Amino acid sequence: MDILEKLKTAFRNGTALTQLIFINVGVFVLLQTVLIVFRLFNVPADFIVGYLTLPADLSALILRPWSALSYMFLHEEFFHILFNMFALYWFGKLFLMFHNEKQLVGLYLAGGLVGATVYVAAFNLFPYFQSVLPVSAVVGASGSIMAIIVATSIQSPNMEMRMLFIGNVKLKYIAVIAVLMSFFGMTSNNAGGEIVHLGGALAGYIFIVSLRQGKDFTRGISKVLDLFTDMFKPRKLKVKPNKSRSTGKQRFLVTMSASHSCSIFLTHAGTHNIL
Repeated sequence: MDILEKLKTAFRNGTALTQLIFINVGVFVLLQTVLIVFRLFNVPADFIVGYLTLPADLSALILRPWSALSYMFLHEEFFHILFNMFALYWFGKLFLMFHNEKQLVGLYLAGGLVGATVYVAAFNLFPYFQSVLPVSAVVGASGSIMAIIVATSIQSPNMEMRMLFIGNVKLKYIAVIAVLMSFFGMTSNNAGGEIVHLGGALAGYIFIVSLRQGKDFTRGISKVLDLFTDMFKPRKLKVKPNKSRSTGKQRFLVTMSASHSCSIFLTHAGTHNIL
């Protein structure tokens, strides 16, 4: 229980970047625990993953619309989430040098949603994917991470990052290589994942371009998140004195006040496209 309390405290007191990583890791640990327990009792558990992955088939997506959000926090393998969380941490730290935490969360969600839209559209429009459309689905955070990578690279193209075995590399080259890899992988076994990456890259590009024009499309996402979090925040009691006219004695009026809340990159899979 002490460890659990420490984790809760670390989550509450952490930055938005820390909280995003906590959520991804927490979902992974919880899902893997449930799957292991089911398998020990020889109970099929694939349906659980199926409910959370983003399907390409529109008829399946209509039945589980929440998957457009859940898929970007879902990882099926240890190295899959390991590399994604390292990338999220590194580029998230760089992103926060220029932008605030609400913009980070907003772009993470926007990158995942735009990536999901581009993925579903591509698989339903292009004849190349028709044969695998009914069984195709994607999972993973790297569409969201790609949005952060591209946004940071456009914001500060000549900033350098030290790469293992390579040395210092400018962010603009990292972004270009990542986008090109996804483009040329659009017809690979991980086609769905690569298309989501391109959608995420598009979201990152639009974010910076619109921001330079004085518009921030993540504000809408932030407002929705604020409304949602305010619903679950405990209300504070304010006690203020109120003098009674009849007795002249001091009484206290209790009112309720709501508090306001305000790769490196890529991994691959088979039928389920891993982001």
